[in-house]
Amino acid sequence: MLGAHLVRLPGRIKIGLTVAADALFLASAVLLAYGLRHASFEKFGVLQVWLAASALILGPGCLWLCGLYREITRYLGPEFVVRVVKGCALVTLVLIATAFMYTATREGAEFPRTMPVIFFLLSMLGVGGMRLVARWVLLRAARPKHGSRAAIYGAGAAGVGLHAALAHAGTHQVLAYFDDSPGLQGRHVRGVPVHAGLDLQRVIAGQSVEVLLLALPSASRTRRRQIVEQATKLGASVLTVPTLSEIQDGTATVDQLRPVRIEELLGRPPAQPNQELLRRLIAGKQVLVTGAGGSIGSELCRRIIANDPATLVLLDASEQNLYEIERELREELARRRSSIRLEAVLASVCDEVAMERVCRTHRVQTLYHAAAYKHVPIVERNECAGVETNLFGTITAAQVAARTGVESFVLISTDKAVRPTSVMGTTKRLAEMALQAMQAQGGHRMTICQVRFGNVLGSSGSVIPLFREQIQRGGPVTVTHADMVRYFMTIPEAADLVIQAGAMAKGGEVFVLDMGEPVRIDDLARNMIRLAGRSVRDAANPHGDIEIIYTGVRPGEKLYEELFIQSAPAPTAHPTIGLGAEPFLPWPELEPQLSRLRAAVDQHDQPAVRQIIAHLMQAGGSFAQRAPQGSRVTQNFHQ
Repeated sequence: MLGAHLVRLPGRIKIGLTVAADALFLASAVLLAYGLRHASFEKFGVLQVWLAASALILGPGCLWLCGLYREITRYLGPEFVVRVVKGCALVTLVLIATAFMYTATREGAEFPRTMPVIFFLLSMLGVGGMRLVARWVLLRAARPKHGSRAAIYGAGAAGVGLHAALAHAGTHQVLAYFDDSPGLQGRHVRGVPVHAGLDLQRVIAGQSVEVLLLALPSASRTRRRQIVEQATKLGASVLTVPTLSEIQDGTATVDQLRPVRIEELLGRPPAQPNQELLRRLIAGKQVLVTGAGGSIGSELCRRIIANDPATLVLLDASEQNLYEIERELREELARRRSSIRLEAVLASVCDEVAMERVCRTHRVQTLYHAAAYKHVPIVERNECAGVETNLFGTITAAQVAARTGVESFVLISTDKAVRPTSVMGTTKRLAEMALQAMQAQGGHRMTICQVRFGNVLGSSGSVIPLFREQIQRGGPVTVTHADMVRYFMTIPEAADLVIQAGAMAKGGEVFVLDMGEPVRIDDLARNMIRLAGRSVRDAANPHGDIEIIYTGVRPGEKLYEELFIQSAPAPTAHPTIGLGAEPFLPWPELEPQLSRLRAAVDQHDQPAVRQIIAHLMQAGGSFAQRAPQGSRVTQNFHQ
C-alpha cells in the first residue's frame, strides 16, 4: 500500500520528502557518530549541536551539488554509488570545517579525529540505503500483478535491460531466466533465477509460462530456431528483441519486443560482404539490370545504388513492377541528393532491337540478367513461353551485350537447374550451358558467369507469404509433401552474393552460393503456425487451431533440391561462394539444336519442345549420372 501511494505522488513532493529524510538522517548521524566514538550519548555539548545543525541545513545542499536529487529512484544505476560517495564526502568536509572554526574560537574544545570517519560511513549507509529501500518499495509496487507470465532467454546485458524495461512498463511478470552460459546458470538476476537451456521444458511447464522473450541479439539462426521450436511446442508464444545489426544501426532498441519472424530462423548466419567485391563492377560504371522489378532484380537495384554506379538502367517487361522500383529508387536518390543517373526501360529481353538500343545508348558495362519466368507449375503448362524467355531471352541479352562492348554479364540462375525435373529448371540449366558455350567459343571480350542459389525468403510466389496468408485466414495450410525440403536465403544476402560472385568471375564460371542446411517445408509450416500463436491440428492434437493438408507433389517439382551437378564446388576467395565444375555442350554442337528448338517454339509445338530440351539435357550431361534414359526425370519431358 505504501509503495502504491509513493508511486502516485508528484515528483516535487517526492524530492521534498527525500530532502527532509536526508536532513534528519545526517543530523542524527552526527550525534550517532559521537555516541559511538565515546560509547555514550550523555556528553553532547554545544559543538555537537553546531555540527548537527550544519548537517541538517547544509547536508542536503551538498547532496544536491553531487546530483543525488536528479536521480530517479526507480532507475538507479551504477553511477548512483559514485554520487553517494561524493555527496557524503562533501558533507563530511563541511562538518570538519565547521568543527575547525568552532574549536579555533573556543579554548579547550575538542574534536575527535575518528568522528568524521564514523560519520562518513554512517551517512553513506543511511543516504544510499534509504534510496535502495525506496527503490525496492517502488519496484514492488510497480510490479505487474496480472501481466503475462514470462521468461527471458538470455541473462546478458540485453536480457537484464529488457527485464528492467518490462518492470517499469508493468506488462510482464518475469518468472525465470534461461542462459547457455554455465557461469550464469544457478545465479539470480534482479531476484529471478537463471536456469540452463536444458531446463526449458520443465520450467515453462512447471511455472505455466505464457511467453518466452528472446534476448539473444547475436545468437545464430540455428540456435534461435531450436529455442523457438521447443517453446512453441509447449504452447508458449515467443517474442524477441531486435537483432544486433538492428540495434547497431539505430533502427531499434533492446526493449522493443516483436514477434519472431520465420525468416530469422532459416538458412545460415549471413556472411559479412566484401566491400571491394561489391564495388568492383559497379562503382562509377554504367549498369543494366534486366527483370529489375522482380524480387531479386529489385533488390539488386537497391544494392547497386548503394555502391555508386554512374548510371543504373532498369529494364522490365512489367509496367507496374518497373514503375514501383523506379519510384522507390528515385525517392532514395533524392533523399541522398545523389547524382546517379536512373533510367527505366519498358521492354522484353527477347526483343533484340530494344536490347541493343539500350546497351548502345547507355554504354552499358555491367549487366545483371535477372529476367525470367520462375514459377514451376505455370512454366510447366506454358513450355514455349518458358523456353522463349528463360533460354532465348538469356541468349539474346548475352549476344547483344557481347557485341555492344558490355564488360561483365552475370546470369541469375537457380538450384532448380540442377538435374531438373521441370521445364522451368531445364530452361535455366540450358541458359547456363548456352552461356558457358558462348564464353568458351570466344570472339568477344565479355566476361560471362552464372550465379546459382535456392529459394529466397519473401520473394513473389514464395511459400512463406502463402503460408502466412493461409494462417491469417485460419487455415488450412497446404503443403505438397511431408518430406519436401528446400534451401532458403534472404533476398538482400542473395543480391549481395550475386554481385560479389560476378566480381570474381574470369569467364564461364558457375558460382554456387552456400545456402546452409535445407529446411523441411512441413517443419516450416508448423513453426509458422506456432509463431502465430496457433496450434497445429493433427492426430496428436485433434482440437488444434489450424490443419495442415498435404496436396501432393505438383508436376515438375522435386522433393529436394541440389546446388551442383557433378561434385562439391571448389572454394573461392569468398567463404560462402563456391565454384561449380558443370558440363556443357560446345557451341558448334549446341547451336543446331537451339535452331531446332527455336523453330519448335515459334510453331508452339509443345511435344517437340519437350523432346528437344530433354535431348539437350541428356547430351549435355546435366542429369545423365543420376537419371538415365527412361527414368522418371527424362519421362517428364516426353509426356
